[in-house]
Amino acid sequence: MKGLIKMGNAITIIGLGAGDLDQLPLGVYKRLKNASNCLVRTMDHPVVNELAAEGLLFESFDKIYEKYDTFEMVYEEISEIVLDRAGQEDVVYAVPGHPMVAEKTVQLLLEKGPKRDIEIKMEGGQSFLDALFLAVKIDPIDGFQLLDGTALSRDDLKTDQHMIIGQVYDQFTASDVKLTLMEKLPDDHEVMIVRAAGSKDQTIKKVPLYELDRNMEELSNVTSVYVPPVTNEAHLYKEFSKLREIIAQLRGPDGCPWDKKQTHASLKPYLIEEAYELIDAIDDEDDESMIGELGDVLLQVLLHSQIAEDEGMFTIDDVVEEISAKMVRRHPHVFGDVKVSGTEDVLKNWQEIKAEEKLGKESNKKSLLYDVGKSLPSLIRGHELQKRAAKVGFDWPDIEGALEKVKEEVAELEIELKMDHNIEKIKNELGDLFFALVNVARFYGIQAEEAMNATNRKFYNRFTYIENRVKQSGKSFDDFSLDQLDQWWEEAKTKGY
Repeated sequence: MKGLIKMGNAITIIGLGAGDLDQLPLGVYKRLKNASNCLVRTMDHPVVNELAAEGLLFESFDKIYEKYDTFEMVYEEISEIVLDRAGQEDVVYAVPGHPMVAEKTVQLLLEKGPKRDIEIKMEGGQSFLDALFLAVKIDPIDGFQLLDGTALSRDDLKTDQHMIIGQVYDQFTASDVKLTLMEKLPDDHEVMIVRAAGSKDQTIKKVPLYELDRNMEELSNVTSVYVPPVTNEAHLYKEFSKLREIIAQLRGPDGCPWDKKQTHASLKPYLIEEAYELIDAIDDEDDESMIGELGDVLLQVLLHSQIAEDEGMFTIDDVVEEISAKMVRRHPHVFGDVKVSGTEDVLKNWQEIKAEEKLGKESNKKSLLYDVGKSLPSLIRGHELQKRAAKVGFDWPDIEGALEKVKEEVAELEIELKMDHNIEKIKNELGDLFFALVNVARFYGIQAEEAMNATNRKFYNRFTYIENRVKQSGKSFDDFSLDQLDQWWEEAKTKGY
């Protein structure tokens, strides 16, 4: 009839609750009893078994779990089958617990149903959370997380809160959960394995974390893991929020006098020092030292951010937001749909995006070189100045021009050294020579600062070798000629120092 809108079929999603039939609301029980046939995500649930014993017919999707390696694919197919069936008739679909708690198939149906003119209805179902809170005797107001054991990530974990991890229903999942938790928690941190919370079959087993996947008899479709909050302060040291809290306390009214008096300017030498100590650890390939030195660099970042927060300027959140936005913005080939064929394309895109970002600021600058860091070590700054000038064509066309410039500067230095030893002029000529050498390094993609640092380390190692030989001889340096010392120098070279 004209004016009537044809309605599609409906999917009624029923929650089976967290435990046995005694927990099922009367209305839900009647709805299931009246259903001629009920689709159920899994038969592995006490309510399903008891209703099947009463003669109810269920059609489960348990076999689909065996077809795929990932739960995402399992849930995708289940949702498609339910939707296809709903295209032909009204469907009753039952899931464990509450339909809106930890049920990915329900979320998929809510997303896809309206697009196919299929109405999605919800009926009852007790969440396992109420029963679990009662079973482990916690108050969620203290703060808790509900996490999916099949998709657990280290970055999801907040170890200072109650954690409830659902869907830990087999050894493989339990093993993954255990390994993820052990990235942040002690191996012997006590956890509780809760099965069929609130039902007559409820079991609670306390185990150290490392034994979580050894309790096969406790693992089923109605199993959850409760992880109590960490109470030992030292076990929270892996949390970034804890480090931020520590820095704030150091700068607080009852904090450290030294930390409280620091400013952005007073911390500058420490930032440079820590950066170079990190470079030393990298060059030494010393992982343990790198952990410590990276921590010292991070400390500087947090101290500067805390100083700014104390002054009402910005916080570490602003710093993190700024760098996160920049990384996403400058990597459209990763976070967008831009295609690249290699490193050259990546660098080209990076420079183009960077140039666009600075377009609004360039008109106010005095020079193209204006924002090349004035506090950079001289060799690094020289490299950056040359690179910036090269972008507009002010550069040697090839390495030959750069090498000739080095020779020219050496000759000018030699002339100056033969003159009246004007220290200022000699210093200028040395500076010109260093700058020309930086240019040669740049042509080969070598950072002059790194090259010089490597030579310093090489000199240190070879000289300490000579020192050790002198000590072994029982004599002093004065007892050896330069030629004798040089022989040990050459010996150090042959030994790879």
